[in-house]
Amino acid sequence: MKRFTVVAMICCFVFVALAIAPQVRADSFDKKTILTFTEPFEVPGVDAQILPAGTYVFKIINSWSDRSIVQIFNEDETHVYTTILAIADWRLKVTDKTVLTFKERGAGQPEAIKAWFYPGEAGGREFVYPKKRAIELAKIVNEPVLAMPVEAAEGVPAETLRTEPVEAVKPTGEAVPLTAVIQPQPAAVPATTEVAEVLPKTASSLPLFALAGVLSLFAGFTLLIVTKRSA
Repeated sequence: MKRFTVVAMICCFVFVALAIAPQVRADSFDKKTILTFTEPFEVPGVDAQILPAGTYVFKIINSWSDRSIVQIFNEDETHVYTTILAIADWRLKVTDKTVLTFKERGAGQPEAIKAWFYPGEAGGREFVYPKKRAIELAKIVNEPVLAMPVEAAEGVPAETLRTEPVEAVKPTGEAVPLTAVIQPQPAAVPATTEVAEVLPKTASSLPLFALAGVLSLFAGFTLLIVTKRSA
């Protein structure tokens, strides 16, 4: 009877670990990041979509090849502000914090998000703006901006965005190669502990594995003691 009880306890530990593990891996899979902005900022959407200062959740809902679909939610994830097509971009220095890059704007104008880099990863996501707005931004920053034909906004199916052609447009509206905007993948990416201005809410599976290991050892010793006593 005692031996059965110990075995049952071990099974419970295993089931708990299996139940928690997918939840821990989820943040890494969809790159869920909680960001707090102290000023309004612009994201791809209808015309110039400006979001007010506040807390937002960034997630990747679909990723394939060198493209990703990013959604921006309110803090409790009950509302989607915009659905964004993003293209893979690369950085030379990998940081352990979330990094957002912005397109420079005039005084008093909200900055437009250019790219999003998840902690510990060299590859990031360069946001693609609707062509009309991309040309306007290109004129402001005087450099090419990624563009697509459709408007990115709430309710736009991911299937629509994933098949849209993407180009880089100059201030004149003339198309140029994507390499004018996107950094190529580097051969080697050095690590750094540079601190970003915004912090993500991410999870690591290391504590879970450590806890599971300790519980397994404890259960094993308990089973050994019970077996010796019943022999």
